[in-house]
Amino acid sequence: MQVFHNKSKVIITCNKRLSPYLVEEVQALGYEIVRDFQTGVQLNITLTECIKLNLNLRCASQILYCIGSFKVNNPEELYREVVDIAWEDLIDFAGYFSVTSNVDNPTITTPLFTNLKVKDAIVDRIKDKKGIRPNSGSDANKTVVHLYWKDDEADIFLDTSGETLAKHGYRKIPGKAPMLEALAASVVMSTKWDQKSPFINPMCGSGTLAIEAALLATNRRPGLFRMNYGFMHIIGYEEEVFFAERRILKDQVIKNVDLQIVASDLSEDAVDISRKNAKTAGVDTLITFEVCDFADTPVPEGGKGVVVFNPEYGERLGVHSQLELTYKRIGDFMKKDCKGYSGYIFTGNPDLAKKIGLKASRKVEFYNGKLDCRMMEYELYDGSKRADEERPQPKPYKAEEQARSAEQQPED
Repeated sequence: MQVFHNKSKVIITCNKRLSPYLVEEVQALGYEIVRDFQTGVQLNITLTECIKLNLNLRCASQILYCIGSFKVNNPEELYREVVDIAWEDLIDFAGYFSVTSNVDNPTITTPLFTNLKVKDAIVDRIKDKKGIRPNSGSDANKTVVHLYWKDDEADIFLDTSGETLAKHGYRKIPGKAPMLEALAASVVMSTKWDQKSPFINPMCGSGTLAIEAALLATNRRPGLFRMNYGFMHIIGYEEEVFFAERRILKDQVIKNVDLQIVASDLSEDAVDISRKNAKTAGVDTLITFEVCDFADTPVPEGGKGVVVFNPEYGERLGVHSQLELTYKRIGDFMKKDCKGYSGYIFTGNPDLAKKIGLKASRKVEFYNGKLDCRMMEYELYDGSKRADEERPQPKPYKAEEQARSAEQQPED
């Protein structure tokens, strides 16, 4: 199997509601999308092209390269189809592999049973052809095989990513309740920020939003922070292709930038964690860190920047009075100190959002884990209301249209 040079169906997955931003990324890299849906996109490309995507994408989770599609009704039929694939040409018999799956079939009560069937088929095939059985387990740091099985239709994939792409690799100290890097990148992309004007992030926590903003503005890609992917453990992998792509990433970095990114937090420990994470990401010199109450966060004058909050959400049912006061103070701070800016509050608690005291001009839907969230946008006009054409136009309007249409399409 010359999988690295053969075109096939490729599914790029992402967390729910991030697909509009994934679409923007994939198209910006020059790839034609066959279809998009609420948790990903489909392409028709080679496995070699998956290398570039793995290194560049900020909003993705896994990049799956299809090596077989078939109709099956039960685990026995699944085993017969999987054992017929030439795994000896894909997985080193002295290597290690793991199996993941997404299964919706009436004969299956637990995906672990399905994973075991696929694993047995692969091991039996390689042992029959090579006389030695490869090792297998749950670790995703070597070859990863993924099964998608819905009703009687099944696809078997090579997971070219291995460990999820949604974690970008620079955050060695997560901090308290951190926002996933892929989500943070999507949040920044959904704002009106032009990657030149000020980006203010009070209540920064572990600094993920500010760091992702700096990475976007300097064109630093996630592939700069990672040296192990699933594609590296597939027979036929050419190391020089990977290192050539990494050289491109390094050459693309914008080094001389005039950025004003401010990240503040009341917790000295949180700011220390943020600073260390930013240093790992190579953007610590681009961010001004402050230990202070959010209301004392320095906001550069001149406007046209963005201020982004990700405050605590509290309990979904039953709002804490202390958080109500915090949200009201956030609204007061934006009205008083952020005139001319676009303000954003990411929250999973709509009742608390009402305490802001401002009318949202836009609400962007996200999930944080399984929690249904909204990012509220507020136009913080300085004096008279400015004409829309004088302000940066938001990219996510197109993305939101894609999201609505994607909700009508089946997931992979």
